[in-house]
Amino acid sequence: MPNAVLLLSGGLDSATAGALLRKKFRLHALSFRYGQRHAVELAAAKRVARALGIRDHRVVALDLAAFGGSALTDRAIAVPKKRRIGKGIPSTYVPARNTVFLAIAAAFAETIGARDLVVGFNVLDYSGYPDCRPQFLRAFERVLAAGTKSGAEGARWKIHAPLIRMTKAEIIRAGAAAGFDFSLTHSCYDPDRRGRACGQCDSCTLRRQGFETARIQDPTKYGGSSR
Repeated sequence: MPNAVLLLSGGLDSATAGALLRKKFRLHALSFRYGQRHAVELAAAKRVARALGIRDHRVVALDLAAFGGSALTDRAIAVPKKRRIGKGIPSTYVPARNTVFLAIAAAFAETIGARDLVVGFNVLDYSGYPDCRPQFLRAFERVLAAGTKSGAEGARWKIHAPLIRMTKAEIIRAGAAAGFDFSLTHSCYDPDRRGRACGQCDSCTLRRQGFETARIQDPTKYGGSSR
């Protein structure tokens, strides 16, 4: 079974991507402590990795908060709530985040002889981030082919995004069918001090709507409720 690096945030998308491909690859998980206000997601990532049977889970520290420019890394910028999703790129976009994450994932992959990266990116029910689109992933594959030792030697890099054209409801149904426990995940951008989801940011909105449409009970506690 070939090795692959899974970008694991602790949210339901990356967890589902891992659940769908864990029988195809020996997954090595990679998470980032990058100065995000919702660092509680790292505890969720640890739970998810354990549930997926991933023994090698690395957490890399980056200081993207040094640059700011995003509501996720600068507490002076408010996380938008009850926003009309799909209208413009929100302030929760972290400049070049996925470019940075994929570059580090590729570095990790080269050290373990892997040429496959697994991501939970999605372009249907998402906040509008440009670095989640298929054209970005295909372009990054070309970067890896041109800029890595293995690529120069003829190895073919592949970024697997099994959820890329699925709705949030479809993602939830797929994860449920794969037997994954979504109570292990965390999606909220602006949790309270106890780690409870706000229920109003883009990520919470998409999650709630996804569970409702899928007709599957949402295990998330929103602001202390069990809704």
